[in-house]
Amino acid sequence: LLSGRRSRFAALTVCLPQVKVTSHCPDCPVLIAMHLLQHACGADPKANLKKTLALTEQAAKKGAKIICTQELFRSQYFCQSEDHAHFDLAESIPGPSSAAFQKIAKKYGVVIVASLFERRASGLYHNTAVIIDADGSLLGIYRKMHIPDDPLFYEKFYFTPGDTGFRAWQTQFGKIGVLICWDQWYPEGARLTSLQGAEILFYPTAIGWHPKEKAEYGDNQHGAWEIIQRSHAVANGCYVAAVNRIGLEQPIGGDGLEFWGQSFVAGTSGQILAKASVDQEEILLVPIDLGKVDVTRTHWPFLRDRRIDAYGDLTKRFID
Repeated sequence: LLSGRRSRFAALTVCLPQVKVTSHCPDCPVLIAMHLLQHACGADPKANLKKTLALTEQAAKKGAKIICTQELFRSQYFCQSEDHAHFDLAESIPGPSSAAFQKIAKKYGVVIVASLFERRASGLYHNTAVIIDADGSLLGIYRKMHIPDDPLFYEKFYFTPGDTGFRAWQTQFGKIGVLICWDQWYPEGARLTSLQGAEILFYPTAIGWHPKEKAEYGDNQHGAWEIIQRSHAVANGCYVAAVNRIGLEQPIGGDGLEFWGQSFVAGTSGQILAKASVDQEEILLVPIDLGKVDVTRTHWPFLRDRRIDAYGDLTKRFID
């Protein structure tokens, strides 16, 4: 739901075939087709999982080679409050959700990045992405490194900071890196992932406006979010894919959060190749040419000219 309007995708079993598949760059050399899953989330985790699996399978049938979900798609964004009951949403990895995605990956020969609430052990939980190769194998996981704590984004209550480090995985359709939401504001994470050879950086995301702030700050907030990620593409000569949810979520009442959607893919020079809408559910189809990564990095040789001997102070909290 958004601004009081009823989503035409509310009844999944009836409306799923109507989910818009938006295709861009029809004349581009299609080497890899990325599909980003942007949608609203309801109160029922089982229904959200069923919906996302169905969208994943729909994307695979449309020719996707790499599919990425939005952040924590199995539930509404529960971090709007600090409530121990929400830990019941977490699951083990490997577990039933990761197994379901592995099954689809193997059936259709697609790479999948899926965002899950991980129960690692009693009292130890992470905001985690699973990376599944096209043969259905679980290549690995990435645990969110940067954990926010802001009004209605109380993630520190739920998530232990990640300990996997920044990683990249060689899949059947290219080398990819995965970071999560708040990580997108930190160029260090994008750089360290790119230095491992990542050609695409994926950012599963859940971000939106405080409704009362939207009129005054909304444009600047969204603009900053988009610009910082486009800058990662420029600085590292790679593709960047950000996948956000839509809808007004009010799980604890009050104004809630209005998630701004607008999932997008930036090219190797930071240009917007495709962008989804603010308030519509979409499977965003974006064909990309991984050969452009080498071309960009060769002609704009930022990696060559880095002064690695001069960056030691980056490991300090502050230089004083």
